[in-house]
Amino acid sequence: MTSNIQNAGLLTLRAGVGGVLIAHGVQKLFGWLGGPGLTGTAAAFEQMGFRPGRQSAVAAGLGEAGGGALIVLGLFTPAAGAAAAGTMIPAAAVHAPSGFFATGGGYEYPALLGLSAAALALTGPGDWSLDARLGHGLNPPWMVAGTLLASAAASALVLQRRRKARTAQNPAPAAPAGGNGHAPDGATMPSPETTQ
Repeated sequence: MTSNIQNAGLLTLRAGVGGVLIAHGVQKLFGWLGGPGLTGTAAAFEQMGFRPGRQSAVAAGLGEAGGGALIVLGLFTPAAGAAAAGTMIPAAAVHAPSGFFATGGGYEYPALLGLSAAALALTGPGDWSLDARLGHGLNPPWMVAGTLLASAAASALVLQRRRKARTAQNPAPAAPAGGNGHAPDGATMPSPETTQ
């Protein structure tokens, strides 16, 4: 049994993390709260290499809004936390080239949301939750490991598909004549600055 202080802390964390996830999800799905909606999100996802864009946008929006709502309620908490954490892994990967800090466009924010959601999946929702009211029948211990592993695997697959899509969109330059990437004896290779 968890103390009232711990329950209050878990409820506060669930409300904060879940509320932020819901807000981002409804921006993607419905265009609420100043978001781009499904059409705008799908186009952005296509541009980022998440194909097909519409299905990727729906999956991300549902992972955020649905996972966030379940986290707030403390219902199916391991699955909800895993879904939200899994949604944040590709988001963090998109921002990773910009470094860590969010002020520079980095992955700090999606990483924090994902880690917080994963932590809630691990700790459980506390006694002030629907899972507790239902006797924890919807969040058995095996579900924690199972859903986190499945979410990580799904995220890895999404990132692999994105990498392939981006490679197909921007193939590596062909090697010069001779095929080995080296200039023939006595010849010089053009510098990258002169070929762009």
